[in-house]
Amino acid sequence: MKKYAKWLLAALVVLALGAAGMRMVAARKAEQAKAAAPKAESIIELAASDVAVARVVELSEGLPISGSLKAAVSAVVKARVSGELQGLTVREGESVKAGQVIARIDASEYQARVRQAQQSADASKAQIDIAQRTYDNNKALVNQGFISSTALETSAASLAAAKSTHASSLAAVDVARKSLDDTVLKAPISGVISQRTAQPGERVGIDARVVEIIDLSRLELEAMLGAADSVDVRVGQQAVLRFEGRSDSVNATVTRINPSAVAGSRSVLVYLSVANAQGLRQGLFAQGTLGTAKIQTLSVPLSAVRNDKPAPYVQVLQGNSVVHQSVELGTRGDAQGTTMVAVKNVTAGTQVTLASAGFIREGTKVKMASAAKPAAAASASPSSP
Repeated sequence: MKKYAKWLLAALVVLALGAAGMRMVAARKAEQAKAAAPKAESIIELAASDVAVARVVELSEGLPISGSLKAAVSAVVKARVSGELQGLTVREGESVKAGQVIARIDASEYQARVRQAQQSADASKAQIDIAQRTYDNNKALVNQGFISSTALETSAASLAAAKSTHASSLAAVDVARKSLDDTVLKAPISGVISQRTAQPGERVGIDARVVEIIDLSRLELEAMLGAADSVDVRVGQQAVLRFEGRSDSVNATVTRINPSAVAGSRSVLVYLSVANAQGLRQGLFAQGTLGTAKIQTLSVPLSAVRNDKPAPYVQVLQGNSVVHQSVELGTRGDAQGTTMVAVKNVTAGTQVTLASAGFIREGTKVKMASAAKPAAAASASPSSP
C-alpha cells in the first residue's frame, strides 16, 4: 500500500510539471505570434496649407539690398537771429503747413535797430538837402564870377557824399528790417515735426536748430551696393522690400543712383522711392531684393526646402507616402507675395510639403484632410524653412 502511494505521488508531480511546461510553451508561442503580427501603420493627416505644387513661375533675379528709410523732402528750421525764443508750441508728431508760423524771437532789439537805422537815413537825407542848396548857391555865384570854380567842385563833392551816405543809410534800414522779419520762424515745407531741439524762453544763437520737419508722403530707401553689383542697376528697376514690424511686402522703384562711389568702401548709393508709404516712418530698416531680370523657371516655395541634411531636400508626396528628394537650388525671388526658389531634380506638378507640416520621416504614410486640395505654389506660406 505504501509503495502504491509513492508511485501515485510521483505521477502527480510529473503531471504538475508537465502542465506547467505546457503553459510556458503556450505563453511563449503567444508572445511570438504577437510579435510577428503586423503593426498598425501610423498615418499623418495633412491640411491644404501644408502642401504646395512645384510649377513654373516668373521670378525676378536680383540683388539683396538693405537700408533705412529717409524722407525725400525734409527741412530744419533754424534761428536766423539771436534772442529769446517765444511762442514755440508745436511738438514731435504734429503736422504743419508751409508758411505756418512755428515760433518767434523777441523782436524788441530788432525793432529798435530799425528805428535807429531809419533815423540815420532821415538825417542823411537832411544832409543831402543842405548840400544841394550849397551846390545851387555856389553854381549861381560861379556863373556871376563871384567865386572860383573850385568852390563849386567842392560843393558838388559834398553833395555826392551826402547822397552816398543816404543810400548807405537806406541799405542799413533794409538790413535792420530783414533782421526784424527773421525773428518770425515759419515752416518752409508741409510735413510733420520729427524733432524739437529748443524750448520756449531759451536764448538761441544764430543758426541754432529749433525744429526738424519731414514730409512722410515721399519716403525713399538709401541702399548701399558693391561696385560690381551696381553695374546692373538702372533707374526704373523694381524692388520688393520688407520692413521690420510689417508683415506685407512693399514695392519700391529705383529713382536715383549716385554717380560717385563712397570713398574707402567703394560702394555706390542707390535711392529707391517707396510706393506705399502708409504707416511707414523715417528710420525704419528694410531688407529686400532689387530685381535686375525676370526668368521663367520651375520653383517651389522657399519654406518647402529643408536643410537638416548635408544637402537641401524637399519632402515629396508619392502616392500615399513621403519621399525625401534632394534638390539643387537656383534663383530666389518673389512671386505674388511668396518667396520662391528655383529647383532641379523635381518635375512640374510634384506635391511637396511646406514648413508648417514639419519633418516627416521618409516612407511615412500620409493623407489629405477632408475636402483639402494642395495649395498652389504662389499662394503657399512664405515662412522660412
